Order: sequence, then C-alpha cells, then structure tokens
Amino acid sequence: MVGIIVGSTVLADLLQSFEMKRNVVAVEDLRPGRIGRLLRGLAQRGPLILAVCFMAISFFAFMKLLSIADLSFAVPVTAASVVLETVLARLLLKERVNPLRWAGAFCVACGVALLAV
Repeated sequence: MVGIIVGSTVLADLLQSFEMKRNVVAVEDLRPGRIGRLLRGLAQRGPLILAVCFMAISFFAFMKLLSIADLSFAVPVTAASVVLETVLARLLLKERVNPLRWAGAFCVACGVALLAV
C-alpha cells in the first residue's frame, strides 16, 4: 500500500510540474470572465489530467492504509515520496537541487528507514 501511495504521488507531482512548466497560466487568465476558458484549456492537457488521476489513486490508497495502519506510521512513511521526487526532479526535470535540499531529502530518508525497522 505504501508503494502505491509513494509511486502515485511521485508520478502525479512530476507530471504536474512538467505540465505547469510547459504551459504557464497568465494572471489575466484568472479573471472571472476567463475562468471557463482556463478550465477548458486545463482539461485538454493530458499530463495534467493524468496527474489528477494519480493524485486520486494516492488519496484512496492512503485512506486504505489508514484503515490498516496507525496514523503515526502512515504519514511519516509516505514521506519517502520526498526523496524520490528530489532525485527525479534533478534527473528528469533537470532542476537545480542545492545541497541544503539534498541534506533534507537525506534526513527524510533516514527517518523513513527508522520507521521501517
């Protein structure tokens, strides 16, 4: 269950980041008269729709995990997605990850490892 949550969260966040970097929404598009056009445009973006589907999978898998595990385990262990997202943001999205963020991801990985024991 944890693998499903982490995997779908990572995929959703990567797809969402990719799509948002590719298609920037202008401030003018957020005016009340343009919201309909904005929503139609968003509905035609395949990676964004796929990201929403993966978010839904993650949410429902998390609800299932909460029914079989304690909250004190479920929330921290799903933080493993932070580590994977940091690595994949660097490799796939070519983002610059500074040393402080790498250190944070390492600390999260250590915390998740302690929970697994």
